[in-house]
Amino acid sequence: MRFDVPTLFSLMLIQSLSLAVLLPLLLGWCDSLAARRAQLSAFAQAAGWALLLLPPDGTRPTSILALGLLSVSVSLLWMAADQWLPGRTGRWIQRAMPVLVMVGYGAGWDNYALRLAWSNGCIGLQMLALCVSLMQPVKRGPVGNLRWRLLLSASMGLLALLNLARAYLAGFDTAHLPSFDADHPLNMGFAVMANICVLAAAIAILVAWRGESEAELRRLSQVDAATGLSNRRAFQQRSVDMISMARRYNEPLMLLVMDLDGCKAINATHGEAKGDQAIALFARCLDEQKRLGDVVARIDGQRFAVLMARSDLVGPPALDRRQRDALLEQAPRELGFTLGYSAGWAKLRGGDRNIDDLLRRAEAALYAAKGQGKGRLCAEPGLEAELSVAVPA
Repeated sequence: MRFDVPTLFSLMLIQSLSLAVLLPLLLGWCDSLAARRAQLSAFAQAAGWALLLLPPDGTRPTSILALGLLSVSVSLLWMAADQWLPGRTGRWIQRAMPVLVMVGYGAGWDNYALRLAWSNGCIGLQMLALCVSLMQPVKRGPVGNLRWRLLLSASMGLLALLNLARAYLAGFDTAHLPSFDADHPLNMGFAVMANICVLAAAIAILVAWRGESEAELRRLSQVDAATGLSNRRAFQQRSVDMISMARRYNEPLMLLVMDLDGCKAINATHGEAKGDQAIALFARCLDEQKRLGDVVARIDGQRFAVLMARSDLVGPPALDRRQRDALLEQAPRELGFTLGYSAGWAKLRGGDRNIDDLLRRAEAALYAAKGQGKGRLCAEPGLEAELSVAVPA
């Protein structure tokens, strides 16, 4: 079976339309901004090729819009990559190029060579800019996998070079100027690469989206959904490193445990929604009052923990005072009633095997605080004497 240029471009149009339909079905209209931009890129590409190939004799506005949509599809693909890999270069190139493509193509409507050189040259440079941005070093971001970046960069790079070759022939070798539907070797290569690029883009988008989804699942597995703080599992994992660092450099490590007072009464009097709001407010205030480097977590229903690295003995009482002052100011305004809590704290000892040993002593101090009438802070046995020596009256 012999494939000519019109057949290959028709196949590419079918693939583009299929990708525009299948991507939303596979990914859904998900919460991922990058995935939505990739889907919009597929829509723009399919619409651009449809306008360019379906009309028997394209009108001037139709052709201008078609080239603009093809350029927009590259811009949207760059925007998706920038969401997956923050800090990509080329923002202004990608934003300005669709306008430049349409303006230049319209201005040269009566000159086929100028139209071909301008549109292919601009889109080729735009694709090269996308490739450069994809291969930049990844400093942060959830989807730094090199495989999908290489796949997309290789296909887009080859297509960019073919675009630039067509632009060169149009501008400097008009004797061999390949018309759009001619069986010219360059047109054949362009059509083949366009088909490959559509498939490669689909695969790369799916791989990148999968990486983003896996990263989000890992994050959610370590975050308490109601407060946005670390959950108990993440807190225990982080404590391993902090305890190791404290012992390696012989630095102090403190644990402060807080438990809201009267949560059952709040739920019974004001409703469970207000109780959830109280927990969220407590978590927000605690996150605001912690020091840089402290690890804050919700370890139980209304119980919170703060692991304080490089803290002296006055650190936990100071954080406790800041938290109580913040609640005293914000709780009446946001909840309509005051919000109190009891707390206990402990210091890492030489015999502690892990965070559980430290946690047991801090919770014992917490129960002592509740037994003394709630709304107060207690230290593990022995720490009050150490604190009085460290901070003379």
